[in-house]
Amino acid sequence: MKTDTLMKLIKYILMCLPVMIWAQQPYYNNVDLTLTGQDLYYALQQKIEYAGSGHTYGDMKDMLKIIDEDPTNSNKVLLIYGYNDNDGNCMTDRSRNKSNFGGGNCQYNREHVFARSNANPSMGSANNGSSGIVADPHNIRASDTKMNSTRGNRKFGDASGNAKVLSSGLFYPGDEWKGDVARMMMYMYTRYGNRCLPSLNGSGTLQPGTDMLQIYLQWNAEDPVNDYEDARNPYLEVAYGNRNPFIDNPYLATLIWGGPVAEDRWNMMSTNDYFAPQVVVYPNPANEFVWVGSDTSFPIETYAIYDTTGRLIMSQPYNLNEKKIDVSALSSGVYLLKLYNSDASVTKKIKIQ
Repeated sequence: MKTDTLMKLIKYILMCLPVMIWAQQPYYNNVDLTLTGQDLYYALQQKIEYAGSGHTYGDMKDMLKIIDEDPTNSNKVLLIYGYNDNDGNCMTDRSRNKSNFGGGNCQYNREHVFARSNANPSMGSANNGSSGIVADPHNIRASDTKMNSTRGNRKFGDASGNAKVLSSGLFYPGDEWKGDVARMMMYMYTRYGNRCLPSLNGSGTLQPGTDMLQIYLQWNAEDPVNDYEDARNPYLEVAYGNRNPFIDNPYLATLIWGGPVAEDRWNMMSTNDYFAPQVVVYPNPANEFVWVGSDTSFPIETYAIYDTTGRLIMSQPYNLNEKKIDVSALSSGVYLLKLYNSDASVTKKIKIQ
């Protein structure tokens, strides 16, 4: 599809964004979103694994002018890690004229946010004819050339404020960009598996029982999706063939890896589950107890509580007289409450404060 045609299509899609943005995108209609933990990870991996037919690294030069366009000025692109257009220092620029692409001072180029050499095996050289992982546009952002060089292949580390190299040698992407980075790392790990383990491109503690860094889960929750990220996904679905699920709904990361509860843009935490309207659980979030209401079509006999990695936390007979479940021993976080009788089961997501 030619660039001018894609430009017209993306402008139409963006006009629809205020209506689309809080609904589950049709792209995921064939994904079982009742899954959690590794099962959901594999389902999303299968969904996004094929993309990029005919797409090369050289195409990114023109593609960045569309996907990284400054929402406030169509003549400019936003520069990842940038934060100040008015301090007289090109390296810290947050935006730049689209025509200033190149390798010189005060120009911008293509930054691999998951550094090429940090992948295992490496993504290889990035020449204009390269395709595959090195040309994946979900991992490439416009960046000032000097800022790009300063970041190099440094692993990401936690801090606060603007982008900077830390005393440890790690690189902090900046308060504005940390959520973007986290969701890109989640995409790369989901898309390419162990070749792009989060720990290969970041530093810190792993979320228990998973390969995801806790800091990425924290950044995903602390820095919500912005309009700029939202504009990328519909364009790349058309031009490249897939989307970043963690931009569409950051809460998917919570369901897979746990950690801080991220923004739930599809209202998946609703107690009125579409697959079991006869059962309600309240309050949600809860502190000490959750009450369970069900009609006679689903008499509850036993229940079990799992964390988002699928680990069983507790399993007990259900007291029909009390109609409540003690959750006071659970740590803060998101859990799955499974209610059973001899014929069926119902799953509810609950949040403990």
